[in-house]
Order: sequence, then structure tokens, then C-alpha cells
Amino acid sequence: MRVLKTTLMIGAGLILLALGLLSIVPAVLEKQMNTVIPHAPYTVSEEALKLHGSLIIADLHSDSTLWKRNLLERGDRGHVDIPRMREGNATLQMFTSVTRSPRGQNYEQNSSDALDNITLLAIAQGWPISTWNSLTARALYQAEKLKSLEITAPQEFQMVYSASDLKRLLERRTNSEQVVGGILGTEGSHALDGKLENIDTLFNAGFRMMSLQHFFDNKLGGSLHGESGKGLTPFGEQAVDRMLELGVILDVSHSSPAVVLDVINRTDKPLLVSHTGFQGHCNSPRNISDELMIAIAADGGLIGVGYWDAAVCDASPKTIVAAIEYGIDLVGEDHVALGSDFDGSVAAPFDISELAALTDEMLQAGFTERQIRKVMGLNIIRFMAKNLPQ
Repeated sequence: MRVLKTTLMIGAGLILLALGLLSIVPAVLEKQMNTVIPHAPYTVSEEALKLHGSLIIADLHSDSTLWKRNLLERGDRGHVDIPRMREGNATLQMFTSVTRSPRGQNYEQNSSDALDNITLLAIAQGWPISTWNSLTARALYQAEKLKSLEITAPQEFQMVYSASDLKRLLERRTNSEQVVGGILGTEGSHALDGKLENIDTLFNAGFRMMSLQHFFDNKLGGSLHGESGKGLTPFGEQAVDRMLELGVILDVSHSSPAVVLDVINRTDKPLLVSHTGFQGHCNSPRNISDELMIAIAADGGLIGVGYWDAAVCDASPKTIVAAIEYGIDLVGEDHVALGSDFDGSVAAPFDISELAALTDEMLQAGFTERQIRKVMGLNIIRFMAKNLPQ
């Protein structure tokens, strides 16, 4: 009996230790992965503060639902949560669900067979067992995390699934409600688990944007950072056709140049590059060619400029604005937007509460008020109003 009691006590102790580690490890990991580069408080002019407070601000890419944080609370780590969105005067955020990430991830070449980092993260964060082996389940779980914010605090957060939802969000903010909005997207269509019917599953769950690839080739085609460099596969062609039929917005971030060309040639609907830089500004393996960017813009597409070094070559407000200026010169002021990649395992020069630093930097760079309003949000609002389900 004494041996049994001792064994049970040891077992209980191990369980408590494991639970303790599960509560600590995710926070420690995120603090290492989603950092804000140390900086003195940014100096923002009165003119910039006044203009910033009048802007409608939107962003095309944040991976915040991947992490174990309550987004209704102001966090001490990461880049995005609802309180910090309000502090930064953000209106609308695209939240993208990350479902797989290859071990040894890099911008040059990754194998589709590499071990997956997200499986371990899902287990460590206490995700449902269904998510351990299913990428679709991971996307659906992250969607439910986001949708629960609206249920818990509808006065603070609103999901946007349609153009009418977007209109309602803007009307609420015009009426001085302190509400922010979120749209669901995927970070790569390996989230389909290789099944076309899962496009409908994700769409019915609220996903309105789907990117095709992430850091590795998948069943749909080649990644910008994969091994094949190939275009759309027959399955990828079927998947793209079904997404377009449903009205899903396509994001070609991380797609190989061949995939980008195949998609451009397959549809006349406008595409997104949700988080990127411009190769002519920053010659990085993360960025596709300027020629492809021009082609995307020519079809009404929108390009979201990121905030991290691989996209803009130097993560600072000045360099981000230089990339935006390059993009405006290349494709026009109607086709450039914000695509931070906040909470995407990047070191950013600020979190979302400090967005006024960009407005100030744009004014210093000689941007017109019209250009600032478009880039900071109106281009995304216009794009979503036209391309979300009506």
C-alpha cells in the first residue's frame, strides 16, 4: 500500500510538472519568436498624430491565432492583440492560420518531408488531439479561437465574412464604437489536407482568404522556398478553380514564380500578395520579381508590405516606408498596402500599438495625405468591399 501511495504521489507530481511546463513553455517560446526590436520611443509629430487618429488602418497578415494568448487582453509579448489594435487605431486585421512549418525553415530551400514544427507547438499549447495529425483541424481550431472573441466581447471585436459585415464595422467605428475587425485567412493550402472538399469546409467555417503555399512545395504546386520551382499541379488547378468559384480571395505570398504566373493566367480576379517586399528595393529570396508584382497590380491586385528584415532588408520605420514608396513608384498608390507579418516568428521594429511611427515617417518622406490614407488602410477596405462575398 505504501509503495502504491508513493507511486501515485510521484505520478501526480509528474503530471503537475508537465502541466506547469505546458503553461510556461509556450510563453517563453513566443517571447523568443515574436520580438520587438529594442528602441527608444518613436518621436511622432503633432501633425502625424492628428492625421493618424483620423485614418482607417488595415493589415493583410498576422499569425496571432497560432499562439497561446488571450487576444482580448493586452499582452506582454508578441505584436497583436485587441487592446493594442485600439491603441494603434487599427480597424481591420487579416488573421492567417499557420498549420505547418518545416524544421530548419529558411528562405532558400525547404523539403516537403522535413519534420513539422507546428505539431510540437500544438501539443505544447494543449490544442485538441484532433489537431495533432490534421492540418485542416489546426486551421479550424484557430478560426474558433478568433470567433470566440466576438462571442465573448462583441463590443470590442467583430468578425468580417462579407462586404456587408465590413460596412457594419465601418459604421460602428463612425459611431465612435471602440470595435476592431478580423478576417480569416490561411497560411498555405496544405491546410486542405490534400482534399478539395476541405475548401468548402474552411469557407463554411469563415475563411475568406487562402494562400496557396508556405515554406515548402505542397499538393497544389511549388513554393518560392521549395525544391521544385514548379507551377500549379492538376490538383492545384482544381483547388484554385473551386476557391474562385466560392469567392475565396487568393494570396500568392510564398508561391513560386511559376505558380504566380499560372494563377494570373487562370483568372482575371485580383490577387493578394499579403506580406512581402519588392525585389527591386530589397533583393531577397523572400521577394518575387518586380515584373510579377506589376502583373498582379495590372489585374487589380494588392501588395502588402512587411515589416521584417527579409522583406525590406532593414526592419525600421524608415526602411518600411522606403519599400512602400518604391512600391508606389512601381505599381501605383492604389496597389500598395500594409502586410506586417506580425506574430509570424519575426523581429518587428514595433508592435501594432505603435503604428503612428509609420504615419510620421510617411509625412517626413513627403507622402501626400491621400497616399497615406490609401496605403494605411483604404486600399484594403476598397479591395475587401469589392471582393468579399456580397
